[in-house]
Amino acid sequence: MPDTITERCAAQGLRMTGQRRTIAEVLEDATDHPDVEELYARASTRDPNISIATVYRTVKLFEEAGILEKVDFGDGRARYEDADREHHDHLIDLTTGAVIEFVDEEIEALQEKIAEKLGYRLKGHRMELYGTPIKKRK
Repeated sequence: MPDTITERCAAQGLRMTGQRRTIAEVLEDATDHPDVEELYARASTRDPNISIATVYRTVKLFEEAGILEKVDFGDGRARYEDADREHHDHLIDLTTGAVIEFVDEEIEALQEKIAEKLGYRLKGHRMELYGTPIKKRK
């Protein structure tokens, strides 16, 4: 499978205009989970002619093509990440909104065990944990 969002768009035969390519590159460079407004702000610094409507349409196109995955962390903002990333779960800091990605083999094994116990073969899952930092005592 192609490595980048741009390459996966091309492999699926999506027409890549200059603005779509810019949006794909912004997504490839993202180390967070940007929403459309954040993507627009980043893309418009590279190409001031990009409209927010173009970003909305492009994100929808990429999501429908299975290139992007929409994630909702309960803050009313649809955020996006590369659908082809390695599996991971999320911990959302309710005080700052920070999203921490993690993988825990014990949790993964427990989820498989629970599905099997209930008579299912697990095909996928999504887990988001919500919390606040523990205040350290002096």
